[in-house]
Amino acid sequence: MEDFDEFIGRDLKLFGIQPEFIEKLKWMDKFVKEEVEPLDTFGFSPYDTTHPARAALFPPLQQKVRDQGLWACHLGPELGGPGYGQFKLACMNLILGRSRCAPKVFGTAAPDTGNSEILAHYGTPKQKKEFLEPLLQDKISSCYSMTEPAGGADPTTFVSRAELDPDTNEWVINGAKLWSSSAKYAAFFLMMAVTDPEASRHSSMSMFIIPATTPGVTILRNVGTGIHELDLHDPERGLPGGDHGYVEYKNVRVPFDHLLGRRGEGFLVAQTRLSGGRIHYGMRTIGTCKRAFDMMCERAQSRTTQGEKLALKQMTQEKVADCWMALEQFKLLVLRTAWLIDQNPKNYRAVRKDIAAVKAMVPKVIDIVVTHAMRLHGGLGVSWELPFTRYLMSGHVQGIADGPTEVHKVTIARQVLAKYVNRAAKTQDEINFTPYNVIALHHKALEKYRPHLQQAGVDEKWVTRGPGLNSIFATESFRSHL
Repeated sequence: MEDFDEFIGRDLKLFGIQPEFIEKLKWMDKFVKEEVEPLDTFGFSPYDTTHPARAALFPPLQQKVRDQGLWACHLGPELGGPGYGQFKLACMNLILGRSRCAPKVFGTAAPDTGNSEILAHYGTPKQKKEFLEPLLQDKISSCYSMTEPAGGADPTTFVSRAELDPDTNEWVINGAKLWSSSAKYAAFFLMMAVTDPEASRHSSMSMFIIPATTPGVTILRNVGTGIHELDLHDPERGLPGGDHGYVEYKNVRVPFDHLLGRRGEGFLVAQTRLSGGRIHYGMRTIGTCKRAFDMMCERAQSRTTQGEKLALKQMTQEKVADCWMALEQFKLLVLRTAWLIDQNPKNYRAVRKDIAAVKAMVPKVIDIVVTHAMRLHGGLGVSWELPFTRYLMSGHVQGIADGPTEVHKVTIARQVLAKYVNRAAKTQDEINFTPYNVIALHHKALEKYRPHLQQAGVDEKWVTRGPGLNSIFATESFRSHL
């Protein structure tokens, strides 16, 4: 981005980021723009590791990323990453969010990032070698298979079952999962199923690794969203449909050690990936919106109508101002939340409200910025030739994925309101008229300062003319109550 220093440089200095990392970000910015963004026009999925064009083009670019020490930055050194915290990841994702292919080129694409974290935390040495290592080397892709057709956003209603066969010590899994993203490209699935139906709702499920080739695993169909996933319909190579698998598990057998974490800890394991992943939505949204904003401003300075450039039209200027303000506010919310996570990286609950706010704001910011940018381009803005409809659909998708916006708003409101329980009005008069109405506050103020006024010989008539008080104090009947 030509305005790197203004858009992000000032914020980096505000948070005390070292000049060396800022130079890394500038390298990323140039590299993504010149080397990676052009790949987005080729139409293949970055998750399709067997696609011939991807196989030819990605490895040299990924090596350049490794040479810069920027590969898989969400992971610690013991797993091949630099161990960057969430703040540095946020800064990187401001750039990666501009491109569909960039997260895979940098080894930080969801759901692989979250899945790799789960395997790193809970996988056995054998599982790490079989699944985690090739995933980190970008030799394979993975799938997070959680949502069920009847469950939607409420995982406590899931019905997929995993039962332990005492004769073989294998888990036998039955059920169906919807919205299993990139299932048709995945080498393995992380799947959550009920193992203890009599336990409490949040202790009834467990997480499993299921290799994609396991007998009984069937992708019934691949569901697409919007029109941009038409690119991914590839029946010639046996990969029809969109990017989100409707997967059936029928008498699927996996070894006992394919249980991740302890039995009944599926929710705990899932939170390893979900909390961090939810703020990543916000990080990449900033990149998407910045790209749309740049296109809008370039168009405003290029297009002429009714004798002058669009940039000189006041309605255009209003839209530009609204978009700039929305993007700046959201960017700072994301960066502050990432910074707060880094202060206590093992306790996401401390910033649960902030993470929920980031997730809830994603579709709103995309709607504001992208819609204005799209409309400023006229008919071309809604055509296949520009990415705005794809950007808008991504906002709607992100407003549903990993918990809908409404659920996150409830989380925010509950945490905010809990702090006011002890500040609620107590007397009936306070409940009726509030303890902070002007009459009550004036009465308290008089009690506090009356001795001082009397000592100074000041008549109280000089302090009965505050906002809203003139008409009240005009009546003798009210004065008699003082």
